[in-house]
Amino acid sequence: MTRELEQWLDREYRHAAAAMMTSVSAVDLVKERPGFGQSVRPVAGSIIASPVRAAYDPDPDYFFHWFRDSAVVIDAVRLLFEAGRMGEEALRHFADFVQFSLSLDQLDGRSLVMAPAWREKVSPDFKKYLRPDEELANVRGHAVSADTRVNPNGTIDISRWARPQHDGPPLRALAVLKWMRRHKVTADALKLLQRDLDFTAKHWREPSFDIWEEESGHHYYTLRVSAAALTEGGQELGSEAMRAEAQAIYRMLDGFWREAAGYYTSRILPEGAKSTKELDIAVILSAVHAGGEGDVHTARDPRMHATLERLEALFGSAYAINHQRPKDRAPAMGRYPGDVYYSGGAYYFSTLGASEFCYLAAAAHAPGCEERSKWIAHGDGFLETTRAFTPPSGDLSEQFDQRTGEQTSAKHLAWSYAAFISCVTARRAVAER
Repeated sequence: MTRELEQWLDREYRHAAAAMMTSVSAVDLVKERPGFGQSVRPVAGSIIASPVRAAYDPDPDYFFHWFRDSAVVIDAVRLLFEAGRMGEEALRHFADFVQFSLSLDQLDGRSLVMAPAWREKVSPDFKKYLRPDEELANVRGHAVSADTRVNPNGTIDISRWARPQHDGPPLRALAVLKWMRRHKVTADALKLLQRDLDFTAKHWREPSFDIWEEESGHHYYTLRVSAAALTEGGQELGSEAMRAEAQAIYRMLDGFWREAAGYYTSRILPEGAKSTKELDIAVILSAVHAGGEGDVHTARDPRMHATLERLEALFGSAYAINHQRPKDRAPAMGRYPGDVYYSGGAYYFSTLGASEFCYLAAAAHAPGCEERSKWIAHGDGFLETTRAFTPPSGDLSEQFDQRTGEQTSAKHLAWSYAAFISCVTARRAVAER
């Protein structure tokens, strides 16, 4: 690592930590959605995907508590606490997160159907975006955990969206497990863990929408984090049934390998459905978020390495900002070929996820060996690319344009900051060994 990169990492780490925390328990913010007749003030424990109060003008409205994003962020809060960058307030944030998550058990969409006066506040132009009564009536019990996101004031999201989505509960279970293993176990945390594991064990066989909330089917990312949660949760709770479910998932994941193509496909869709997203950074992110010590479906897996190589070749060729890049830079990484969301370009959490994957792969080798050094250098290459496309302010959006490098989509994305914190933590861990 160059001196310049090391100094930038220190500065950006501090900025990322402060910026990410503006999304956690953002009780001083209020989001007005006049079209939906809503005024939303977050409550303690909620985590908004972005604190910017946009309304697709042109930035997207990310003022929601996504189950997936919030799990990634609360885990980054733990990393800050364990690194000494946060004090006891981190424990309060986790306790609030647990309480907020448990409070969602009380949600019941039937109450919205039975008292429809709220629909009268919705502007005529926005009524087409409302969820139908039949769908809202089913939002109760386990279905709440599959509802993708809620308002940060703890109310049901009334807008149409991609549902159900099954990655949130297992990701939250993994985050809670990490907090529990290192810090004081509370009855509420244990209750939340049990709830999320029960959901995962019951629903992993059912199709759901992918991590990008675009296609329904069976998805490598969702299944991989589900297997990790059931493996680790089953061990923590002494549940052989959960571990058996995890093994069934791993057997299914083996079938995602495409020998002729040379990568793990990211999805298996219903018969007759086709997708251009089979080669997808979500597979690499699954290894980062799920972790694990085995040699299959982890950063140790040669098939994972081959998948990363294919993704690098894809984005290296497809993105103008990757052409003629310096030798010390790895390619800026996007999501999948043909992405059209906003610029359809590079993502900070994709590029940082590839970097962290390399550090996890390096950790599998003994200090001083050539393979370890190669993986660390490759991870540093992705960090150099991130540095090249991060403005002097240190702010991280969701994307940076594949032609110009300018930031696009949601500003101050909490997941981008969390990915940076997690990546740097992995870099420091492998460097210290």
